Amino acid sequence: MSNLKTIAYSRVIHLSHIIDPDIPQWPGDPNVEFTTVAQLPDDGYYLRRFSMGEHSATHINAPNSFYQSGMGIDQYPAQSLVVPAVVIDIQAAAAANADYQLTIDDIRTWEAQHSEIPIGHVVLLHTGWQNKWSDKNAFLNQDANGIMHFPGFGSEATQFLLNERQIAGVGIDTHGVDSGQDTNFSTNRLVLAQQGIVLENLTNLHQLPAKGTNLAISILRLRGGSGSPVGVLALVP
Repeated sequence: MSNLKTIAYSRVIHLSHIIDPDIPQWPGDPNVEFTTVAQLPDDGYYLRRFSMGEHSATHINAPNSFYQSGMGIDQYPAQSLVVPAVVIDIQAAAAANADYQLTIDDIRTWEAQHSEIPIGHVVLLHTGWQNKWSDKNAFLNQDANGIMHFPGFGSEATQFLLNERQIAGVGIDTHGVDSGQDTNFSTNRLVLAQQGIVLENLTNLHQLPAKGTNLAISILRLRGGSGSPVGVLALVP
């Protein structure tokens, strides 16, 4: 039996934000910095050095970010980084309640329209938060006590997706697959315990169909990395 797989697509879409020093940053994370090392007039070529946290910009989290003995981002198999995806749109609920968390009912409602989520897919949550990216305060939405308010996956929904649908992972257009108030990082822990995919700070999810997209996730193979900024390409049919 052949393992040959084919991906048919008509469009390729960037799901990663452009990286610059002004992007929204998780409180306490290192700044994004660019330093010019060589310039064309003086050196004959142009080169910069950059510095940033492993969980900044559009990024992927690795198991060792939450588990002492978890693997680093360099250990993800190449095949696991080319993966089909579905998109669940909760923009209306998130607009009404910044703390909204995806429920099992939301999943069943989506499936009633689009059919059951197939095994081995990444579930992308389109909250509309990508539209706030250029406004750091709105994107992180911290209250007077420093608590962030943005939507995410509910832990029961995540357990359902992992156990009943055997998903490959999750992704979102906010700074965390867990809602801003979930300081236990429940969804991160559940997915990474199974060495799944966790993508955060995605963009352009509004350009994707509910199903049929394939993702190509390009990590930086940082040895022992807790995660990595990623270029995520959506191959849209």
